[in-house]
Amino acid sequence: MAPTGSSLPPATLDFDVRGRHVRLRGPAPGDMGRVVGRHGALYFEEYGWDWTFEALVAQVASEFVLKFKPERERCWIAELDGVVVGSTFVVEKSADIAKLRLVYLEPEARGFRISRLMLDAAMTFAVAAGYNRMMLWTNSNLTAARALYAGAGFTMTAEEPYRGFGHDLVGETWERALP
Repeated sequence: MAPTGSSLPPATLDFDVRGRHVRLRGPAPGDMGRVVGRHGALYFEEYGWDWTFEALVAQVASEFVLKFKPERERCWIAELDGVVVGSTFVVEKSADIAKLRLVYLEPEARGFRISRLMLDAAMTFAVAAGYNRMMLWTNSNLTAARALYAGAGFTMTAEEPYRGFGHDLVGETWERALP
């Protein structure tokens, strides 16, 4: 059974990281479009992925909004000194499994532990929402993301080569038990 809303961690979290203000907050109007657009642009700039990646991100964001379960799902928009720099989502995969989705961080915000703060917030929420496991899907060429997940106790449970986003890639599923 899902816990009541009062037992869930706060939707807005504030941190001081080396004298800079980091805020993780819920989505506001315009944020979903920004998440989709920045994913598309950033992954093109850094990895050469084509516009089909942006379509996938749009689909995930749309499903999150249209099927949103507030007791089981959450989105954080990351800000650094008031400027949007990233996102992370937790969605329900099953009654026991939370799925981490749409994690990204702008290059200028890297090095402030924001990715780890987002991941920690996601895992804390997932535990409070009653999940036993968390899973995610990533690609083998996303080395910084893979290092973040491994450092947080995730292990790769499956990998599969595929053709996507204009490239030959290797998709990976990562999982970890939640306390």
